[in-house]
Amino acid sequence: MSLQKVTANKIIEKKKNGEKIVTLTSYDYAFAKIVDQCGIDLILVGDSLSMVVLGYNNTLAVTMDEMIHHTKAVSRAVDNAMIVGDMPFLSYKIDINEAVKNAGRFIQEGGAEAVKVEGGTEIIPIIEAMIKADIQVMGHIGLTPQAIYQIGGFLVQGKTVETAKNLIIAAQNLQNAGVFSIVLESIPWQIAKIITQSLDIPTIGIGAGPYCDGQILVIHDMLGIFTDFKPKFLKYFENLGDRMQNAIKKYKWEVEEEKYPDLIHSYEFPSDELEEIKKWATSQSFKEINSYKMKQ
Repeated sequence: MSLQKVTANKIIEKKKNGEKIVTLTSYDYAFAKIVDQCGIDLILVGDSLSMVVLGYNNTLAVTMDEMIHHTKAVSRAVDNAMIVGDMPFLSYKIDINEAVKNAGRFIQEGGAEAVKVEGGTEIIPIIEAMIKADIQVMGHIGLTPQAIYQIGGFLVQGKTVETAKNLIIAAQNLQNAGVFSIVLESIPWQIAKIITQSLDIPTIGIGAGPYCDGQILVIHDMLGIFTDFKPKFLKYFENLGDRMQNAIKKYKWEVEEEKYPDLIHSYEFPSDELEEIKKWATSQSFKEINSYKMKQ
């Protein structure tokens, strides 16, 4: 599939044109290549890889070096989609200069075209510094997984009048700061709709209902590969986990029963020279063969 390279401006244009923005995560070359060939607009190298790829309990454990490592792999595979690197825990909220430096690593080393940061009004100075350094930024409000210990777990946000107002204000402030889009995670659909209608930049929903400008899911979740837990918003579009297990069990059985590999899946030695090798091998003692190997 030959498509034009997706940019931040094109993402914004899609909102203006009323076109939905389709986003997925990817963490390696093979998955990213498939996703890109399907015409997905934006690929997020999410810190969710901490859980679905590296096996940690939450997103807090993944490091900058690990995020850069996976972003490099994704960028090698992608021709069309816009690549966004997810800034991990402690990489941007402590020191503004360090935040800009880490964001720049995603662009310079990782091959990403933008970064995503979690947080609202309180991180505006950080976002502005990144944008001043010519780094495109995607915002993320609502449920921010890097703050799960502060908010008490993976809980829906914006369920009271006060917290809903704070989300709406945060979205406006993020837009004013210059982000090109905002992820809305795990908030009531009515609040997501209000935010979406109030902004000129697109909203990308995950657990935020149908009225966002686009949607994002974790690819291992939507394919049924990672099934440790299933939030309400998640839909399995395929059960690849089950199919992968069946394939692996079939492989195991065929090896044990000597069904695989058969000669169709084996390499051939030239038949006109085979007899010579057989005669040579049978005429040699074990000691002579080893001596021959040492000379090579």
